[in-house]
Amino acid sequence: MTQQVPQVPPTETVLTGVRNFRDVGGLPTTDGRRTAFGRLYRSGHLAHATAEDAIFLGGLGLHTIFDFRHSADHRLDGYDIELAGVRNVSIPLSDPADGAEFWRLVGDGNIEQLRSALADGKGVDRMIRMYRATIEDRTAEHSRVLHSLAEDSVPALMHCAAGKDRAGLSIAVALLAVGVEVEAIEEDYLKSDDRHRRYAVKRSDASGTGMSPEVVELLDPLFGARPEYLAAAFKTIEDNWGTTDRYLAQGLKVSPGTRERLRERLLDQG
Repeated sequence: MTQQVPQVPPTETVLTGVRNFRDVGGLPTTDGRRTAFGRLYRSGHLAHATAEDAIFLGGLGLHTIFDFRHSADHRLDGYDIELAGVRNVSIPLSDPADGAEFWRLVGDGNIEQLRSALADGKGVDRMIRMYRATIEDRTAEHSRVLHSLAEDSVPALMHCAAGKDRAGLSIAVALLAVGVEVEAIEEDYLKSDDRHRRYAVKRSDASGTGMSPEVVELLDPLFGARPEYLAAAFKTIEDNWGTTDRYLAQGLKVSPGTRERLRERLLDQG
């Protein structure tokens, strides 16, 4: 049995070099329980963590850090810092070629390229397609994460580049598996839209032209957390498997016993 953690919300910690960090504790389940604090965390990448950030993260008692980035992310931001005694697991949740194209557009795309790719709702459509594809095409990866959490990986931290999309979906899948209410999953997801949590966009042209209000507006759908993105993921589960239970059992090969072990590890046992 996992050690019990008091259900007292911790003071939110804002780290200097890590964006979007938070504890995914205190969320209500459909059977009246709550996720435990100190078991599951989420954040943006750890490559720029300061020495003070590392001390804080090292004090969380983490067993595993899941990094859902790919090689293009690593080339842009670097690899995570290493924390003593913590296992780092790399599970890319998107294609590095697609990622390289994405970062070229974000970093180097001129206004005509940005308009062509993102204007008139195309940026939102791009994100919705990505969320749907992550659910449909990454069942093996999500299965691996859930089985790892059920076996030995808690306390765990999940992150991607911004901690919003790939990490957001992986957190959502884990929360669905332990019965967290859909509204609570969405509420936690939307916290990633807070300005102080967002990924710090880097442009090769950092001038007033390169970061004009129009450019910022065009890029906004890519770096914001929107309800329609997560809704598209949940609709994809419904369209492909009918119910969450069937998605977990058939899509992710998660047995009832594994789900019970997940509940033991991630939910308050009080």
